[in-house]
Amino acid sequence: MNRKLLALLIGLTLMLSLFAGCGGSTTTTTTTTTTTPTPADPELILATTTSTQDSGLLDVLIPAFEKKTGYKVKVVAVGSGEAMTMGQKGDADVLLVHSRKAEDQFMTDGYGSERRDVMYNDFMIIGPDTDPAKIKGTTDAVAAFKAISDTKSPFISRGDKSGTHTKELGIWEKATITPTGDWYKVAGLGMGETFRMADEMKAYTLIDRATFLAQKDKYKLIIVVEGDKNLFNPYGVITVNQAKFPNINKDGAKAFMDFITSEEGQKMIGEFGKDKWGQALFTPSYKAQ
Repeated sequence: MNRKLLALLIGLTLMLSLFAGCGGSTTTTTTTTTTTPTPADPELILATTTSTQDSGLLDVLIPAFEKKTGYKVKVVAVGSGEAMTMGQKGDADVLLVHSRKAEDQFMTDGYGSERRDVMYNDFMIIGPDTDPAKIKGTTDAVAAFKAISDTKSPFISRGDKSGTHTKELGIWEKATITPTGDWYKVAGLGMGETFRMADEMKAYTLIDRATFLAQKDKYKLIIVVEGDKNLFNPYGVITVNQAKFPNINKDGAKAFMDFITSEEGQKMIGEFGKDKWGQALFTPSYKAQ
C-alpha cells in the first residue's frame, strides 16, 4: 500500500477513536443514486404539432421523460393532420395533437390503440394595431372573420391541414364564407413561421395562445379577438395501434402517454410558462377513468 495513503488512514482512525473517547458520535450518510432504466427498444418517435414545439413545452417535458424512463425521443413537429398521417402509415409511435374531430376519426378507423385528453388552451385572432377590420376587443370569432372578409383585410392562413388550420376553416364555414382573393394568403407553414409572415405583412391570423405568448416579444401583432367558445383548443395523446403496425414501439408509446397524463406530467404542464409569462400556457385536462 502507498505509504502516504497508509499514513492518512492511520491518522483518520486515531481521530475517530479520540472523538469517540470524548463522547462524540459518528453518523453514516447513505447516498442513494437513481439509475435510469434501459428499455429494450429505447428509440421513440413522437409526431406532434408545431405549437407544442414553438411554445417550448417539449423542451421541458421530453428531457424529464427521457431521464425517468430511459427512452430517447425523436420529435417530428408538423401540423396535426400530418402527424396523424404519419400515424396512419406507422411512421410514428405516439401522437400529441389538437384536432379533436380528426383524432376521433383516427381512433374509429383503428389507427390508434388509446387516446387521452392531455391539456387545452385557446386560439386567438391577432392582427396589426391599426385594426383595419375594426374587430379589436370583440369576442365573436365568426363575426370577426366576416368583418375581415368584408373589408378585404390581409389574412394569413397556415394552410397546412394542422389543428389550427382546421379550426380556421371551421370558423369560415360558420361564417358561410369561402375566403378567396389577394387579401387571403396561404402560408403552408408552421405556427411560428405563420406568425412571422403575418407580422411582416401586417395581417390578421389565427394563433394558439401558447405560441403567441412564447413569441410575441419578437413581433408587433396584438390580440384583437379572444374568449369565444369556438376558439377552445384541446390536445390529445394517442398511441399508434401495434396491431396494424407490428414495428411500432408500443411500450415506449404507452410510457410517454402515462408520463404526460401522470400527476408529475400534468403538474409540469400546468406550471409551464408561469415563471416567464405570468400565466400557464396550457391547462392540464387528464382525468383518470
